[in-house]
Amino acid sequence: MYWLSTEQAHGLDLYLNITNRCSNNCYFCLRKFRNGVGGFNLKLRKEPTSSQVVTELQKIINRRPWHEIVFCGFGEPLERMDSLLEVAGWVKKYPGHTVRVDTNGQGYLLNKRRDVVKELKDTGIDNVSVSVNAHDEATYDQVCKPTFNDAFDNVLEFVRKAKKAQLDTEITAVALPEIDIPKVKAIADAVGVGFRVRQYVPGFW
Repeated sequence: MYWLSTEQAHGLDLYLNITNRCSNNCYFCLRKFRNGVGGFNLKLRKEPTSSQVVTELQKIINRRPWHEIVFCGFGEPLERMDSLLEVAGWVKKYPGHTVRVDTNGQGYLLNKRRDVVKELKDTGIDNVSVSVNAHDEATYDQVCKPTFNDAFDNVLEFVRKAKKAQLDTEITAVALPEIDIPKVKAIADAVGVGFRVRQYVPGFW
């Protein structure tokens, strides 16, 4: 399954699950405990090609007035930046479609020597939602368990660059005991981006 849809207060969003790879190993991550959400199995046997995703989208893109097309699933979409850009470019050929990328903010670590934010902007990406999930580096390493060194600083730099590029940017944090939510909000306020708390759903183990 490459996609799923969810009903939000503002309309119907279409989520594209293009990879299960991620440069974080967050201890709370849903994929550790479930195969998917809302009845959709998000465990990919193999990653879909860009053309396969577009073929699936062609079947549904005009069926409903989608509020947003969102790159978000069981993995980090910027692990497959070229595929993301190709699919997003195709979506933006259809007037009126907003495209969002939900990311851990490690795009520059994953895509060395590329101007990641500029490429997102030039392709027509409208919004980015960055999962910060920590108020400092030590907490980030404890909660998110990143593959890369200095990941937290890179995430914040991604946020600043996205803001500067005039992408509609928010940072999010899961309500966990280790995370000082007011301090994360203070980070968002200092950069001048939106902030949203994501509720933690306990009991997986």
